[in-house]
Amino acid sequence: MSVNDRVKHSLLWGAIGTLSFLVLLQGYELLADYRYDLAVKFGAALVVAVGSPALAYVADGVLR
Repeated sequence: MSVNDRVKHSLLWGAIGTLSFLVLLQGYELLADYRYDLAVKFGAALVVAVGSPALAYVADGVLR
């Protein structure tokens, strides 16, 4: 059973987007000396984790 290349690429972009968002959020918290609630972090990361691969999947079809 093979995973479609388009799906694989979109999932990898989703992982990259989610990890990048979390790194940027942590950097902002360190520089601004403001802490967000864990539920806010989790919710925003979930939105990025779902939206990023979906957008990458659609954009891959449009750009090719």
